[in-house]
Amino acid sequence: MSNVLSGLGFIAVTAFVVILGDYVLKLAADRGLATLSTMVALGVGLYAVSALLWFGAMRHLTLGQAGVAYSMLTLVALALIGALAFGERLGLRELAGLGCALTAMALMVRVG
Repeated sequence: MSNVLSGLGFIAVTAFVVILGDYVLKLAADRGLATLSTMVALGVGLYAVSALLWFGAMRHLTLGQAGVAYSMLTLVALALIGALAFGERLGLRELAGLGCALTAMALMVRVG
């Protein structure tokens, strides 16, 4: 149980770091910044940090469990950030996809 919770903790932190990197890269893209700009470098650096966190998560979870948990967390968070910060639309299809992601996580992540 503790191993799974540790792994999910690593996944949550990894997802947060990647989401922050995605947010920075989206801002850079919307501003038309060059690929070698400071904001793009920051986004890439955040991705590098997330790779180290991902390694920690895989010490505690199966690859399938880690992948589903990470995917679900990033999918939900990025959909909400897209809607709230960038005015992107969440339609019925997107909401159904989010529901499927939550269901997949419940089925894949075994506790105990």
